[in-house]
Amino acid sequence: MERLITYKLPKFGFPRLLAIIGCWAYLALPSQADISLTFGTYAADKPTETVRKYRPFLSFLEIELSKALGEAVSIKMVIAKEYEHSIDQLANGEVDFSRFGPASYVLATKKNPDVEIIAMESQKGQKRFKGVIAVHEESEINDLSELAGHSFAFGDELSTIGRYLSQALLLSAGISGADLQTYEFLGRHDRVGTAVGSERFTAGALKESTFKKLVKSGVPIRELTTFDNVTKPWLASSTLAPHVVEAMRHIMLEEANASAVKQIAKHGFLEGDDADYQLVRDAMEDSQSF
Repeated sequence: MERLITYKLPKFGFPRLLAIIGCWAYLALPSQADISLTFGTYAADKPTETVRKYRPFLSFLEIELSKALGEAVSIKMVIAKEYEHSIDQLANGEVDFSRFGPASYVLATKKNPDVEIIAMESQKGQKRFKGVIAVHEESEINDLSELAGHSFAFGDELSTIGRYLSQALLLSAGISGADLQTYEFLGRHDRVGTAVGSERFTAGALKESTFKKLVKSGVPIRELTTFDNVTKPWLASSTLAPHVVEAMRHIMLEEANASAVKQIAKHGFLEGDDADYQLVRDAMEDSQSF
């Protein structure tokens, strides 16, 4: 005859028993990051290129922030299709930090003045770099004033180079929208360059790095003129904890991190201030009369 063996459980009150079961359930759960951050940007180039560009640096930032804050940090990336959506996401605190063009920064601060500059990218130790007005390599146009009566390709309607600075430059050469045969906003910088190369448009505005890539790949365009732009700021939403912002800033500016930082900012980062973007504010104001 089989012998039944029983064990007598300790006498716990029902509330205490629930607490113990709750602890067991908690310990059984997979570990999760203590701090989850969302990085937001927009697809100025192809989305796949955007992911390839940012992910290595964001992974580095996860590691360094975890060390600095003493808590595990994870960072996910959100890529908006349009500039305006990305600006709203940062201004509304839907993302924690972003890398924007200067005009998008100006617009974000109009929506939420508490958006903060973490750092700004360096261009060989400077805070300025170039935008390009490009024409077809066989174009006979050699001066901006000669664009009257011709077509022009802009980037996004909220783009610093692709709209505001290039429109201000055209105005300074005596060319307004009414003086052009036609103009369109094509979105990404690479689309502008290829449209000029295929002669859909006489000229177009795009960032210098994209211009050089397109020329290298065989797109038949050449530089008509260049103009100054301010390097991109990395921004924190008003809802991101100050100690996280400061830790992020320290990591970006720390000389010891230079090799890792160069994955995303070839020449590193500099401390940034709102006044650095006055050039862009002025151009945005001027472009209203385009």
